[in-house]
Amino acid sequence: MSNWILVVDDDTENLRMASHILSKEKMRVSCLKSGEDAIKFLQENRPDLILLDIHMPGMDGFETIAEIKGNEATADIPVIFLTADDDSNAETRGLEAGAMDFIKKPFVPEVLLLRASHTIELVHLQADLSREVEIKTQEVIAQSEKLERLVVQVVKALSGAIDAKDTYTNGHSNRVADYARKIAKRAGLSKEKQEEIYLMGLLHDVGKIGISDAIINKPAKLTDEEYTIMKSHPVQGEKILKNISDFPNLLIGAKWHHERYDGKGYPDGKAGEDIPIEARIISVADAYDAMTSKRSYRDNLPQAVVRGEVEKCKGIQFDPEFAEIMLRMIDEDVDYLMRER
Repeated sequence: MSNWILVVDDDTENLRMASHILSKEKMRVSCLKSGEDAIKFLQENRPDLILLDIHMPGMDGFETIAEIKGNEATADIPVIFLTADDDSNAETRGLEAGAMDFIKKPFVPEVLLLRASHTIELVHLQADLSREVEIKTQEVIAQSEKLERLVVQVVKALSGAIDAKDTYTNGHSNRVADYARKIAKRAGLSKEKQEEIYLMGLLHDVGKIGISDAIINKPAKLTDEEYTIMKSHPVQGEKILKNISDFPNLLIGAKWHHERYDGKGYPDGKAGEDIPIEARIISVADAYDAMTSKRSYRDNLPQAVVRGEVEKCKGIQFDPEFAEIMLRMIDEDVDYLMRER
């Protein structure tokens, strides 16, 4: 398809000459004699290039190019100014207005052809480059999303293996992760932070990999020695996750989800806002799921009992803000669906 050039000049002879020179190279040429006509023409037509005279009655070249560049539909059409002046100020003003080049009148055929064809070629190359960049960007985004899905799948598989160690916590990590993400969303945390907390929730018990199955699944009360071993799982979790250098925050939930708001938790006895926000959220979600899950010695606790425990521990075991969010979630769960099924 031949390139289409719009020539705008109030001088009929200039239009004739430009059309003659450009048509010889099989370019399609449209000629108009005013800026006003050019603006109307561009409402329904899209040439590859506009050759625009600066000095015209009515709308001059500067006013016309301002209209062209101010319209989203025409802003990217290249414009070359036509002028008989040797005015550097006019050239500066034209370039600042968005013109790509200047062509002196009277026309030198070779110069007119070269500058017109080179400008069109440059714009086409820029468009091709933009499309290629867009394609590559989409490919990178798709690859990144694929990797993110893979990470989530691997983490879910690992959390499933963790839960499989405990006969009585089927799906625990998934539920904790889900509750934690919902709390984070209601707390106004960013989408990115919500997803980060979800991954932390999936892996909050990863340290139990290092705890004996006999201790984890013991139906009777643990001895002091066994309880001390069980309490080591947050530190074990930190040791496992700290080696994942690309996700340095991933260990936060595993290490500190058993800290308490009053400072009486473990392993570090952190208190209040010294406990990372992610761990404070996961702590509420973890305790809630523990109460609403089945055990060898009991069924899910009644919802009213669970609510009472969350209320009682607000500001003591739990961050009061996140405990309050959990209470609202409980109140909205009129059919008591947030529990192990």
